[in-house]
Amino acid sequence: MSARPPHVLIIVQNLPVPLDRRVWLECQALVNAGYQVSVICPKGPGDPAYAELDGVHLYKYAPPRQADGLLGYAWEFVYCWLRTARLTLKVRRRARFDVMQACNPPDTYWALALLWKLGGVKFVFDHHDLNPEVFRSRFGEPTSLPGKAQLAVLKWLERRTFRTADRVISTNTSYQDIAVNRGGVPREHTTVVRSGPDTSVMRPAVVDDGPRRGGKHLVAYLGIMGPQDGVDGVLLAADRIVNLMDRKDFRFVLLGFGDCLEDLRRQSTDLGLDDYVEFTGRVGPEQITRYLSAASIGLSPDPRSPLNDVSTMNKTMEYMAYALPVVAYRLTETVVSGGDCAVYIEPGDSDGLADAVVALADDPERRAELGTAGRRRAEQVLDWRPQALAYIGVYDDLLGFASRGPFPQGWPATDRRSGPADGNLQDQWGNPLVDLRDDKALRAFAAARRMTTPQAN
Repeated sequence: MSARPPHVLIIVQNLPVPLDRRVWLECQALVNAGYQVSVICPKGPGDPAYAELDGVHLYKYAPPRQADGLLGYAWEFVYCWLRTARLTLKVRRRARFDVMQACNPPDTYWALALLWKLGGVKFVFDHHDLNPEVFRSRFGEPTSLPGKAQLAVLKWLERRTFRTADRVISTNTSYQDIAVNRGGVPREHTTVVRSGPDTSVMRPAVVDDGPRRGGKHLVAYLGIMGPQDGVDGVLLAADRIVNLMDRKDFRFVLLGFGDCLEDLRRQSTDLGLDDYVEFTGRVGPEQITRYLSAASIGLSPDPRSPLNDVSTMNKTMEYMAYALPVVAYRLTETVVSGGDCAVYIEPGDSDGLADAVVALADDPERRAELGTAGRRRAEQVLDWRPQALAYIGVYDDLLGFASRGPFPQGWPATDRRSGPADGNLQDQWGNPLVDLRDDKALRAFAAARRMTTPQAN
């Protein structure tokens, strides 16, 4: 290696950066460790084609129109691949890169990596999704020849990605086992880097009553709204709570976007829930903090499927970071994340989901117990800080680079705070913060979500 810092190029197709929280945390860890970082991704609304943000060079292309059918998806992959390939040349003109990291879906960038590997570039695969399992979860096990052919192509693309990669980063041990057993990757070339929340930033605050819209209890869903995410189950649970159980003191908020968003809006109207359910669309850190701090319960309604059972749901960990009690369907990796800090329901039981929500809402002591335990688990087990160390270790080992690590200023505290000199704790938006060093204050907040006052240093 030359004296210059190594340059890492990260490719993302399904979300813009920094909206993709995991990728943005990876970018920050690399920059802090002394690496140069560039990202190629689609544009979000109002995004420029190029920007430098916090030391990260962002190259963005106009996203394709929403895909419809097999040909539509094929065109989307080709379009994004070609736009990305073109931007890699633009990145290279600015500065030679040493590693290309591709984050799936889709499993198509191994072909671009092969071309750059001819020039000595290494390839790291950041394994976010299981595309064969996505197919099987959406369409079932194929019986027709076209369906079998599509699944075979997805498996072939996955194998080629694994075999091209110099290193594989897995989001959990289930994905790591798939890389080893199905992808043939030597286990020593795989590293688990969970998508843990940065609990020094994702933390509860005392907010106004606006998000509750006149209700006593706010139930939140945060995440993508696709066919495999089970968000329709949230509306079925809301229907049972509001219309069947006549609990007009509940409000529901669905934060996020996805292919099913408009269908969900129509379902809400058909169920007569528009006065009780809010759809926010795409949200940023400020809105997430506001809604999850105001909410009484967070929902993880992902149905059991070949994909969901082995996938880590970021929303579950993010609820816990905000000391928000969780009601979730009992899936293998969801239980790994939540441990004893959530109420689990058998997958698909929307009535059971609704009943558990009402029981938990009516039991402030149980909410205090689960919310406090969840926050502590997020800090001590799930936090991004140890994941950042593992992530940077992959690059240091691959490139033989003696980096300064992701925390050159020292190991950050989970209770990082900012505020005026008089000791009142505030977040960057001016919301009073719960003093997480005070178990009583945290427990009181987890029970009431509105009664806690800021603590003095």
